[in-house]
Amino acid sequence: MADPATYRPKTGEIPTSPGVYKFRDPHGRVIYVGKAKNLRSRLSSYFQDLANLHVRTQTMVTTAAAVEWTTVSTEVEALQLEYTWIKQFEPRFNVKYRDDKSYPSLAVTVGEEYPRAQVMRGPKRTGVRYFGPYSHAWAIRETLDSLLRVFPIRTCSSGVFKRAAQTGRPCLLGYIGKCSAPCVGRVSAEEHREIVEDFVTFMAGRTDRYIKGLEEEMKEAAKDLEFEKAARLRDDLQALRQTLEKNAVVLGDGTDADVIALAEDSLEAAVQVFHVRGGRIRGQRGWVVDRVEDVDTAGLVEHFMQQLYGSEQGEQGVDTETVPREILVPELPGSLEAITEWLAERRGAKVEVRVPKRGDKAALMETVAQNAKQALVLHKTRRASDLTTRSVALGELAEAIGMDQAPLRIECYDISHLQGTNVVASMVVFEDGLPRKSEYRRFTIKGSDENGATNDDVRNMHEVITRRFKAFLKEQEEEKLIDETTGERKKFAYPPQLVVVDGGQPQVAAAARALADLEISDVTLVGLAKRLEEVWLPDDDDPVLLPRSSEGLYLLQRVRDEAHRFGIAFHRQKRSKSMVASALDDVPGLGEVRRKALLAHFGTLRKLRAAQVAEIAEVPGIGPATALQIHSALAELPASRAVNAATGEILEGGESRTGPDEE
Repeated sequence: MADPATYRPKTGEIPTSPGVYKFRDPHGRVIYVGKAKNLRSRLSSYFQDLANLHVRTQTMVTTAAAVEWTTVSTEVEALQLEYTWIKQFEPRFNVKYRDDKSYPSLAVTVGEEYPRAQVMRGPKRTGVRYFGPYSHAWAIRETLDSLLRVFPIRTCSSGVFKRAAQTGRPCLLGYIGKCSAPCVGRVSAEEHREIVEDFVTFMAGRTDRYIKGLEEEMKEAAKDLEFEKAARLRDDLQALRQTLEKNAVVLGDGTDADVIALAEDSLEAAVQVFHVRGGRIRGQRGWVVDRVEDVDTAGLVEHFMQQLYGSEQGEQGVDTETVPREILVPELPGSLEAITEWLAERRGAKVEVRVPKRGDKAALMETVAQNAKQALVLHKTRRASDLTTRSVALGELAEAIGMDQAPLRIECYDISHLQGTNVVASMVVFEDGLPRKSEYRRFTIKGSDENGATNDDVRNMHEVITRRFKAFLKEQEEEKLIDETTGERKKFAYPPQLVVVDGGQPQVAAAARALADLEISDVTLVGLAKRLEEVWLPDDDDPVLLPRSSEGLYLLQRVRDEAHRFGIAFHRQKRSKSMVASALDDVPGLGEVRRKALLAHFGTLRKLRAAQVAEIAEVPGIGPATALQIHSALAELPASRAVNAATGEILEGGESRTGPDEE
């Protein structure tokens, strides 16, 4: 580990102009590339006290052994040079987006003498016009098949084309009218290119003008009594409209835009892009990235736009329409002016980058964001289910915390409450790196202060660890690990090799005291602090910092997040039950069965209070007299308030729904 002071340049040597800088390791390899509007200000920030740096930045500056820079004239030039160097050196500490699948596109080889339409994957080529990408290759073939009767362009391979030209006979598509057969001279190269240009124009989204032209031509043919021609044009119009119906209009103003949304956590991020042309979704793509550098959402958006629009045009120089007129993002990049100017240069026209606030565009952004969330969940699920990855994760974890063997059973504990009320704890179990949900347990914390609240997380952690392992010792003492009635092992029959608690030193110390009081010494204990993902061991003053790309850290984070999710769900059920039940318990003549029926019908106490007597009487089991009593009793109650734990919103009348009864 290098000391940054050994290679820190003198402040006066660093220019104040825009530029791009590179950090190199002792072997001369570039490990990080960055840009700055003011090089002196930016580089000085890396050489402050290490304790003030983010853990990822700490790792980078202590891995590096030298820093160098290149000055440029403008921030836009810095943006371009940064992208070029990232592509050239592939630095390990820079964000690198990887496509979550190889999406196919509809490609037209406009650079050839006889252009061909086909399905293409992989890097874009010069002289090829791309449309899409699409989710499935069959979707491209289906669209192309519908359009060939209107635009009979070549789709065959070079071998088939040459063979047809030699024999003088076209392929089957030429005979059935889905190819103009330039191979045998039915149309000239110029006539075939005109058909191709019409096809490209239609696929680019300029459909209304083409359809209107066909309609006028059909009417003219019918007026001139050319009924066969009119019938053919009618069929062509029907085929075009069927194709357009498959691409629903999402933006009624015919906007050309790319809609970008992200879903992220502290280790990874997923990006989804919807390509909207002419108001219709023409393609969708997704990427996943490891967050190896300290970058916020705005930074992720900026890096992503560099890689998306830089790679599609900067290297291949293909389609100027790849950069649309409008780019919708969840958060504006920090270098907005430079990014906008750079995009405008690549498009050759003005480009607007903005965050949609309301209307159809904001609604579409929500849809794209949901796709990003699903993509991130799917990526994590696939990653966690891979046997090799799980083995690596367990091995890395065992080595990092000093275990003799991999922890095949991991238990994680989390405390959940709202300002000290309805305190609960959760226990989740992972066996061989996978969740074992049948082993999950929930605890209602019993200890409380004189006000009935239990907001001491350290004491609560001590209580739940004590209760869990007391139950284990009791079952071991009785030597009855299998339930005789069900044939299954009892709740706490087996001990874990590793216990993880959500928290830092205080929570770990409390759990360690609980285990020591019970004389349990063969269970390894760690805590995972969320702020910097630090791993704390009992009696250690310094945490263990696992690499951000470590599979062991990813497994620990997943276990901790699952415990948090499970605990929050139980807490919300407890809170909902206490809020609503307290309001209806005092209503005369209302038993538990009819109370549940009321809540199932109206959903919330506020809606029940707002209901008229006749509406209450519609609930099964509630007659007019009982409905009148309920209405009168609720009218006399003061308005109750609740707090939505997810948003912090104050809810009048107990908005939360009730959950199932809990022990």
